Amino acid sequence: MEEISKISADQNEELVETSIDEVFKEVLEIPLVEAPETSSKPSKAKKSEIGAASAHDDFDWSADDAGFETYSKDERKQLEVSYNSTFQPVIEKQVVKGVIVGMNEKDVVINIGFKSDGLVSRQEFRDIPNLALGDEVEVFVDVAEDKMGQLILSRKKALQETAWEKIVDAHNSGSIVTGYVRSRTKGGLVVDVFSFDTFLPGSQIDTKPVRDYDQYVGKNMDFKIVKVNEIFKNVVVSHKALIEDDIEAQKSVILSKLEKGQVVEGVVKNMTSFGVFVDLGGIDGLLHITDISWGRINHPEEVLKLDDRIQVVILDYDDAKKRISLGLKQLSAHPWDELTDDVKEGSTISGKVVSVADYGAFIEIKPGIEGLVHVSEMSWSSHLRNPSEYLNVGDEVQTQVLTLNKIEHKMSLGIKQLTQDPWIEIENNFAQGTKHSGVVKNLTTYGLFLELKEGIDGLVHVSDLSWNKKIKHPSEFTKKGAVLDVIVLEVDKINRRLSLGHKQLEENPWETFETIFTIGSVHEGTVMSTNDKGATIQMQYGVEAFGPSRHIKKADNKPLVDDETLEFEVVEFSKDAKRIIVSHTNIWKGAERANKEAENNEKDKVRRNESKVVKKMNQTSEKSTFGELDALTALREQFEKAEKSTKKEVAAKVNEPIAPDAGVVKSEKIIGKSKSKVPVKEVVDATTNDAKSLKSLSGVGPVMEKRMNGLGINSLQNVLDLDTSHIETMVSKDAKISSEQWNKWIEEAKSI
Repeated sequence: MEEISKISADQNEELVETSIDEVFKEVLEIPLVEAPETSSKPSKAKKSEIGAASAHDDFDWSADDAGFETYSKDERKQLEVSYNSTFQPVIEKQVVKGVIVGMNEKDVVINIGFKSDGLVSRQEFRDIPNLALGDEVEVFVDVAEDKMGQLILSRKKALQETAWEKIVDAHNSGSIVTGYVRSRTKGGLVVDVFSFDTFLPGSQIDTKPVRDYDQYVGKNMDFKIVKVNEIFKNVVVSHKALIEDDIEAQKSVILSKLEKGQVVEGVVKNMTSFGVFVDLGGIDGLLHITDISWGRINHPEEVLKLDDRIQVVILDYDDAKKRISLGLKQLSAHPWDELTDDVKEGSTISGKVVSVADYGAFIEIKPGIEGLVHVSEMSWSSHLRNPSEYLNVGDEVQTQVLTLNKIEHKMSLGIKQLTQDPWIEIENNFAQGTKHSGVVKNLTTYGLFLELKEGIDGLVHVSDLSWNKKIKHPSEFTKKGAVLDVIVLEVDKINRRLSLGHKQLEENPWETFETIFTIGSVHEGTVMSTNDKGATIQMQYGVEAFGPSRHIKKADNKPLVDDETLEFEVVEFSKDAKRIIVSHTNIWKGAERANKEAENNEKDKVRRNESKVVKKMNQTSEKSTFGELDALTALREQFEKAEKSTKKEVAAKVNEPIAPDAGVVKSEKIIGKSKSKVPVKEVVDATTNDAKSLKSLSGVGPVMEKRMNGLGINSLQNVLDLDTSHIETMVSKDAKISSEQWNKWIEEAKSI
């Protein structure tokens, strides 16, 4: 160290001397400018200047302080060549080798053969714990000489320049590298390998699961590079691979010593839902969940814990695949071998539900002894589809042993056998015609199933739900879980079937509907729904009727809308089919026909009255005079005016009920000078009965009453005066009212 320092000091002095000599040399080589001669005799000042110049010319600038000459030009050149040959050419941004010539706690001094040494931080040598003077290392020349004249070196950059090549070579060759664990990250650790950050997954730290990653931070460890990504420059290392290499070498030795049935000791290394892995001292074996306990368990953690030391038996092993199957329950006796004699067919035993499947439930009688209760053996009900509706895991239940096979370790159990079959007394408990209440268990397209008692289910057909409504699906009438009153319609004990009905609890209203909704009767109805075929109409008493598309046209040609209330005429009634066909179109078309017929009848009456008056005048008058002719002309004009007013009165009377005090209206005129009164026409037939009394007849409403008035029927007396010929005449005028209907009204009028 001291020798190197002396050499550096001497070199610096020589460099300084050389630089000064070169400066003076350049100064001395400058040519002197001669002054022009002004006179032959110099002045005193000039003499002094000449004397000074002569003195400088005699001075030896190459002499040292002692007055001795140093080196000649040739000697100086030789010395410069020899001095420069001691330096190595230094190029920035390149990796060079250097020797450690000094170091302390913070820095390391490195000589790379340049005129000055460089300093490198001690932290960049943390991967070399035994760093010493004289060690040769590679450094990166960052700056050859900065503003302060310092040489800037970096070992970290030197390593980075060569790190990726070293990592790729180590991965290809499979060699072991040493790295420094810098910090913890998500899922593993960050490891510095060749000053390059690599990733160590948590699963690659050790062969055993590692729970505390922080214990490895700040340590130097050996690793194996297992994955290199050239594109993203990602590197994955593994410490577990080194351990596994050692274990693989030991597996062959361990497997050669194993035998089936051998009992060995191991440590629970890892735990999964299907079993646990046991470390047998260098090799792992699988202890499946079914081989842990004779009883049923859902997870190995119910019996074992991590790091437990247990005794296991070798069940099987595969030399090629190096797999070992272990067993724990095999170290104890099988529970079926210790089954007592009190468990036999027909005996009643209790147990706990340990599993529920689609086909049944498993009942644990004792640890390791289970029996199956099939879904058909749970309840006498034939509609139990899913065992989970009847049993749950953990339930304590009483069962009866149906079958027992100790050799095959199978047991069949039943629950419904503990109670009496309810179908034995079905005819006594649920006789035909009796009324009961039940709970709706299931809904189908053709009906619903009702549970009257546990094990007793009956079917209520969709047609037996309501008398009035047309139900397409039971969900329109009730819902699952609802309580419904029914009556027993039919009992089939052999096939275990029960037919039930709900609408039969009430009398058949269609017997009464037959007398109310007679053909031709008019009723108010509310539109429930419409479609392409027609509309469903809600009539009185909750009965539904149907109006075909051709019968639901309105007078204003507007379509029917839901919840609209209109008058409908019954055009068809079927008690057996429970069907009513109604029409709204017939009502307004019938009113139009009635108005036309009333107008025609009035015209006929006017013509008849006119002819009678003319005939009477001809009889009373022998001669015709011009004055009489004028009176006759005035009378004709009066008849025409009366005819027009009569049409208006008839139309108004068809649309309004006739007043009870309506009498006979007559027109009188004074003819000629005699001023005698002559009857002209009768506008409306006199009536003394109340017109509203027609509504007391069945099926007669405001619209039907108008139609009857148009036929000349204004009171109950008119109905009583009808005979067969009159009825036939009215049927021919209005075919919508049948002769049977007229006869019914005559009988009702008699009773009234």
